[in-house]
Amino acid sequence: MKRTALQELVDWKNNKHRKPLIVWGARQVGKTYLVQDLFAKTRYGNNHIYVDCKKDDEIREFCAQTADAAKIIEYISLRMGKRIDEKTLLIFDEVQECPNVISALKYFCQDFREVPVIATGSMVRIKLQRETHKRGASDGKFLFPVGKINQITLHPMTFGEFLMNDNEMLYEAVKTAYVDKHPLDAHVHDLTMEHLYKYLLVGGMPEAVEAYIDGGSLIESREILKVLYDNYLSDMELYQASQEAVLRCRTLFQSIYRELNRESKNFSPGLIEEKGKTRDFATSIQWLTLAHVVNQSFQLKEHVTMPLMADGDSRFRLFLGDIGMFSYQSGINAASFVSNEKENTLSGIFFENFVANELVATGNKLFYWRGKASAELEFIIESGNKLYPIDVKKGRGTLNSLEKFANHNRFDYAIKISRNNYGYNPEQKLLTVPLYFVPFMAQDLANGTMPSLTTKGDQYQPLSQ
Repeated sequence: MKRTALQELVDWKNNKHRKPLIVWGARQVGKTYLVQDLFAKTRYGNNHIYVDCKKDDEIREFCAQTADAAKIIEYISLRMGKRIDEKTLLIFDEVQECPNVISALKYFCQDFREVPVIATGSMVRIKLQRETHKRGASDGKFLFPVGKINQITLHPMTFGEFLMNDNEMLYEAVKTAYVDKHPLDAHVHDLTMEHLYKYLLVGGMPEAVEAYIDGGSLIESREILKVLYDNYLSDMELYQASQEAVLRCRTLFQSIYRELNRESKNFSPGLIEEKGKTRDFATSIQWLTLAHVVNQSFQLKEHVTMPLMADGDSRFRLFLGDIGMFSYQSGINAASFVSNEKENTLSGIFFENFVANELVATGNKLFYWRGKASAELEFIIESGNKLYPIDVKKGRGTLNSLEKFANHNRFDYAIKISRNNYGYNPEQKLLTVPLYFVPFMAQDLANGTMPSLTTKGDQYQPLSQ
């Protein structure tokens, strides 16, 4: 399957100033497939060496004893019977099983910069954090290569990637409409929304997506999601200090839909554990966010200042990192996503979790705004030194919250994300973005390339930047 992150690897390969690369990401989001199958096999052919630090015991044990890049290159080269030079891509997978490989990347950067090296693994940050807190870790045995690596984070497949693999012609039509800032034809709009509802059910875990695309079976995808969901719960035994921490982590993870399904949507420890306090769950929240299993959004006060920063006592919300798992956790019947009544059946939090994940996947940080008298905007994004208030609506909704936000904050225009087609109202300074445009809009927000808008004839067109 196609992944947009492949271009990031190609850009890294072609960068003459590249450093060893670490690919972060949650379990089963396709890191190995991306690096080995999509990238190594097509760009390096037979000139790549793949080391699985979980299975290759001898190499793992050797690397655990030294961070000397020269020794590691010599040992792997002799063991594999293949020369390692500037034309050979060296891949270390599952590096959470051998954190010393991460230390060695500093010396690959210093002494063998010409050799392309990629390290991947699940929950790497958590393993590294545990290593640095072990007794004796301060003796210099473990060293994180600050400033000596490049990094990317792979997330579950976005809706754009889902559509690209499911119906590439429709994907190109949607992308073109977004770039040209034109609404889709009503029939194409409805067709694309049908795909989006299926994505809300299937999600972006590659195995679940592949099962749906290959066989068209939503049921099979759902069964795969159940296994992946249970595997995530099992993973919470890993790299945690106590059984109490494991239990809290699991309970918190399983409670996210319930937390968001309340009126305030803010994290409430009392909902999870009687008399619980937020500080009791601090370690669990850190574990889940570092593992990229959960995305955290912080509340902003009435008057917003840039750069956006969470206050020390800030309230926050948690979203599941994959919308398919969120749908599974909700317990809602799978038929709800494809029935004629789906617009009335699905609550607005499905769309909010979807938008949160699309924003995070492109590198945006999550914040939301709460004003007085329950005024609320689901997301506030800082992009190009401008504020973009974002309202996520299940239906048409009202603009009361936006009006209250405008009383305290300046912005060029606000964004309403909904099931409606694309359009711009200059009087309200409101850009309506259909849900299927969100992957492309999220990238513009991350890049600081959101357009300025003005009228031209009977249509509203983007001005050049």
